[in-house]
Amino acid sequence: MNILHDERLDGVLPMPDRTALLHKLNIRLPDLHVLHREEELKPYECDGLAAYRTTPLLVVLPETLEQVQVIMQTCNELKVPVVARGAGTGLSGGALPLEQGVLLVMAKFNRILEVNPEGRFARVQPGVRNLAISEASAMHSLYYAPDPSSQIACSIGGNVAENAGGVHCLKYGLTVHNLISVDIITVEGEFMTLGSDALDSPGFDLMALFTGSEGMLGIVVEVKVKLLPKPQVARVLMASFDDVEKAGLAVGNIIAAGIIPGGLEMMDNLAIRAAEDFIHAGYPVEAEAILLCELDGVESDVDEESARVQEVLQQSGATAVQTAKDEAERQRFWAGRKNAFPAVGRISPDYYCMDGTIPRRELPGVLKGIAELSERYDLRVANVFHAGDGNMHPLILFDADVPGGLEKAEALGGQILELCVKVGGSITGEHGVGREKINQMCSQFNDDELELFHAVKAAFDPDRLLNPGKNIPTLHRCAEFGAMHIHHGELPFPELERF
Repeated sequence: MNILHDERLDGVLPMPDRTALLHKLNIRLPDLHVLHREEELKPYECDGLAAYRTTPLLVVLPETLEQVQVIMQTCNELKVPVVARGAGTGLSGGALPLEQGVLLVMAKFNRILEVNPEGRFARVQPGVRNLAISEASAMHSLYYAPDPSSQIACSIGGNVAENAGGVHCLKYGLTVHNLISVDIITVEGEFMTLGSDALDSPGFDLMALFTGSEGMLGIVVEVKVKLLPKPQVARVLMASFDDVEKAGLAVGNIIAAGIIPGGLEMMDNLAIRAAEDFIHAGYPVEAEAILLCELDGVESDVDEESARVQEVLQQSGATAVQTAKDEAERQRFWAGRKNAFPAVGRISPDYYCMDGTIPRRELPGVLKGIAELSERYDLRVANVFHAGDGNMHPLILFDADVPGGLEKAEALGGQILELCVKVGGSITGEHGVGREKINQMCSQFNDDELELFHAVKAAFDPDRLLNPGKNIPTLHRCAEFGAMHIHHGELPFPELERF
């Protein structure tokens, strides 16, 4: 399935002359690694959201800052769109290429430039894997806090683009809270540093604006991240529940008790069984839901908070509360959660991973709503999510070989996201909007807000060459999406009533 192009792009920018573009790049950058044959381009036709595929015009793999600058200068001169790509693990189609554009792959920018234990920071190139930063810092008893489930593979540049989180973001924050500065190349090929070593800097906070902008404002070429000291003690409690809504209530009760866990994760029975069969983490397969609550810090504080959390969990209706007996069991508990996505992939031909965020108080009601939608659409949903900060990841199980299977899963996913908005939440927490959720942006934001987003985009990229057609819908698109909902004229399953 090809991306639906942004209508502001179509008819404004002519189809680039690939031969002329190749010639200019070869003249200006004879050492640049350029892929242009069909068999070379195919591996780059999608990111982690494999449902959408587009073959790019060209793929370029620069190795130096100067090469990135010349690439951007050349593409800007010829008005050729550019999509930046890291490890390709994104789940919203944000790195999906354009058939009339260049795919700028930053995989060769993979060096850790500096680990500074005194300053507690690391300077890394955008292609460095998330986990590699903590591995390089371990000798200093430091680590990088944001830990997406894909941290073994995802790159830090992509984390900046999507403002990635992870299982410990409740206490330690998202990517934006763990950055010191970001070096970028603009669409015109100029070098800029956003942020500073100071606690605050004059002017607008452009680094915060840039983080999570999904490659629409510039190209990341270097990142300075904060490093944290490893906690003296980390302890995980696993609570079992015979009802999903009770588990949802327990999340709010823990936070209301004044406790901020290092991580607070929830899985329902379908996810529990899949993960246990895959990882053998020691999960109770008869439970309707489990909560994993990690407490970290100095031993006396962890002891006190563990006792308080156990009491809260029992008062919230937990049928059992188990504390990891040692570090090996703690790691197994987390391994089951972090491998939940591939585990679910073993029990279904395909799955569609959603990413919405809701207020914690709405967890029980939204879980009930998802169950009702699952039954209405006749598709199983496995719920796995960062319960502490309300970031939900419902996994919709379907079979793409069944005619209309993907469209049906997408329709259910859209309803779940609109339910998140309805209760005061957001259509994304860490995966980004990309191609996947662009229609739901029309549900969350009004025309004036969308126009403001376009104005910000234009300030950085007046010709809309950076990742066009993603993230921000046009007003025309939203009008069509609204008409589709009102008249049910294009819904894959119009007989299904809107939730």
